[in-house]
Amino acid sequence: MPELPEVETVKRGLEKKLKNFIIRDIEILRSSTIAFPKDNKEFIEGVTHSKIGKWQRRGKYLIANLEKYSKDAKKRNNPYYEDNGYLIIHLRMTGYFNWLKNKNTPCKHTRVRFFDENNRELRFVDVRSFGQIWWVKHGLNPKEIINGLGSLGPEPLEKDFNLKYLNKEISKRTKPIKSVLLDQRIIAGIGNIYADESLYEAGILPFREAKTINNDELIRLKESIIKVLEKSIGSGGTTFSDFRNIEGANGDYSMQANVYRRAGEKCKKCNNLILRMKLSGRSTHWCNFCQK
Repeated sequence: MPELPEVETVKRGLEKKLKNFIIRDIEILRSSTIAFPKDNKEFIEGVTHSKIGKWQRRGKYLIANLEKYSKDAKKRNNPYYEDNGYLIIHLRMTGYFNWLKNKNTPCKHTRVRFFDENNRELRFVDVRSFGQIWWVKHGLNPKEIINGLGSLGPEPLEKDFNLKYLNKEISKRTKPIKSVLLDQRIIAGIGNIYADESLYEAGILPFREAKTINNDELIRLKESIIKVLEKSIGSGGTTFSDFRNIEGANGDYSMQANVYRRAGEKCKKCNNLILRMKLSGRSTHWCNFCQK
C-alpha cells in the first residue's frame, strides 16, 4: 500500500499538473470505486464543471478543494466560483494516477477518467480495485463521511508530532513498537515499509514492547521517522509492485532500503543477515545485531 511518502509524491505531482484544471467530463468505468455519493450519476453531476484547487494530504488520503462556476457567487472574492466541497482519494493497495495530455484508449484497470476542455486526462488506475474516491459536497463534514479520516493521529512531519506526544502514546502500551507505529490513530501515514526502516535507523527491535522504549531511544525513533520519510519523499517514494507517480515513473527509495524486503541479505552496517518474521500479520524485517 502506498504510504506517506508515496501519497505525498502523488500530491506534489497533482499540484504541479492540475493548475486551473476544470473538469469538463467524467467517465466511471467501475462504479464501486466511487465511495460517496453511492449514486454515480450524482457524483458526475456534482463534480463536473468543478475547478480543482488546492491539494492536501492527510495520512494516506489525498484531498482536493473544488470550486464550481456560479452566477450567484458575486459576493465571494472570486466572482466566478463558489465552494463545491472536496474530492478525496485513497489509493489503497494498488491505486495510482496517470496524467495524459491526449485522449487515448484506457488500460483494463482504469477505474475513473477526468477530462478538461482540452481533452487532457487525469486517469485513476487500480489493479486490485480497492482504491476509493469520495465527493463530499459543500456543507458536509468529510470526517463524518469517511470514518478513517476523523480518527487519524498527527502527521509525523508536522510540529505536533513531538517527544511529549510520543512519550504519552507509547509509555503505557504493551504492544510491539512496530504495531504502535502502524496504528494510524497514533501516527498518520506510516506503513510497513517505513516502520521497518525507521526502527532500523533508530536501532530498536520491532517486536519490543512499546513501553520499554526509554527516552533516548524515543528521541532517536522520532528523528529516524522524520529522516526516513523525508529521504523517501526526496526519492519519489518506494515502488516494490504497483506504485507510480503521476507521470508513470517508479519511486527510487527501494534501492536505498536497509532492511525492508532484504531478508537473507547482509546488513549494510554489520554484514550480518537481515531477518524476517510475521508480526501482527505483517512481514517484518530487522537486523538482530544493529537493533536492540
